[in-house]
Amino acid sequence: MADQWATLGIDLHLEPTGPGLRRGLTDALREAVRSGRLAPGTRLPSSRALAADLGIARNTVADAYADLVAEGWLTARQGSGTRVADRTVVPPAGTAPHARARSRPVYDLRPGSPDLASFPRALWLKAARRALTAAPHDALDYGDPRGRPELRAALAGYLSRARGVRADPERIVVCAGFAHGLKLLGAVLRARGARTVAVESYGLDAHRRILAASGLRTVPLPFDRLGTDPAALSAADAVLLTPAHQFPMGVPLHRDRRAAVVDWARRTGGLVLEDDYDGEFRYDRQPVGALQGLDPDRVVYLGTASKSLAPGLRLAWMVLPPGLAQETTAAKGGTEICGVLDQLTLTEFLTSGAYDRHLRATRLRYRRRRDALVDAVAARTPGARVTGIAAGLHVLLRLPPGTEQSVVQAAHWQGLAVHGLTRYRHAAALAEPADALVVGYGTPPDHAWSGALDALCAVLPG
Repeated sequence: MADQWATLGIDLHLEPTGPGLRRGLTDALREAVRSGRLAPGTRLPSSRALAADLGIARNTVADAYADLVAEGWLTARQGSGTRVADRTVVPPAGTAPHARARSRPVYDLRPGSPDLASFPRALWLKAARRALTAAPHDALDYGDPRGRPELRAALAGYLSRARGVRADPERIVVCAGFAHGLKLLGAVLRARGARTVAVESYGLDAHRRILAASGLRTVPLPFDRLGTDPAALSAADAVLLTPAHQFPMGVPLHRDRRAAVVDWARRTGGLVLEDDYDGEFRYDRQPVGALQGLDPDRVVYLGTASKSLAPGLRLAWMVLPPGLAQETTAAKGGTEICGVLDQLTLTEFLTSGAYDRHLRATRLRYRRRRDALVDAVAARTPGARVTGIAAGLHVLLRLPPGTEQSVVQAAHWQGLAVHGLTRYRHAAALAEPADALVVGYGTPPDHAWSGALDALCAVLPG
């Protein structure tokens, strides 16, 4: 019978101390409530279950519960069991107060995230059910560190068809987001003896920090209307680029410069890291193909589901040159760290055509948002100019010289989250700083989009 009761109720860690079991148990329960370890409303195990867990008499537990009910720490109702009372708990002296939570912005126009409200929950759930039903038992075991073979095969077909990537499933490694992939590549490059990685003058500081943490120095390349200029690549061992849609400037890398980057890699043995973060979202003509298609032996292609589906999935992939695939897999470790069920679900999503249908629908939605943003800025704030609008989930909103900081501050006061271009500039970039906002139009849900536009136009200089 004791074994039966031991399976009932929640697990509860208690260490009764002091003279007598009843007093020790009472003190331990009281302290667990007072310290906040047992939150108000928590249902405690039955007296039988807790007695079985602690190896003591049931009456001892029942008496301790009764004492704490009388003191107001617990409540007991017929049919509801014994619960922690809903009361204000004063933390013990010396306990540091919790940091006050920062208020969320009313509108969020920061770049980097899609409209999470548009995540295809029903279709994803349907795909997950089908994938789990069809999955072999060994899919739930420790897997290949490169990722599930079904997903790598599906990605190879999709990337070849949609992005012009020359992909072999054996050279695809699934990783937990772009940052994870970049960290692995940084470790491999450093182990190969690399010292310097060229980066774009404007880009994510988080990526530069990842490379620096791997022991690699980053040097910025010049930037102009044709995109990043590879002329200064001679001193680098590798280069990190966003060639399809430069982040955050929004221009594609000119075809002559694409060829120049590949020529540099072939001539010097350097490596090109291609960040194709939003290559699927192009609105006015066919997407720019992946740079990797020009030379799969010198270009590493990195893609992600963060913009097309959701960052929280933590799913990304690398298509690697033959020699690099094995080293990167070894750097990842002995087993995969990406959730198998999500990998199988994405496989089903890709092979069933649901991914393509989802992209077409979201592409149309984001294009409408982009058009509304461009029209609103043109109509209400002729002093601002929108560029980089052909693709992606953000635009660059050029501002009059000297106004960026004041506009960002005004936006903050109005509850509008938006980033200035300055935060993305490499500290060693030689070009003159430009005043602009990097406006993400993917994040707000549909019902908040018009309000976000109004808030943005209200803080722009006239």
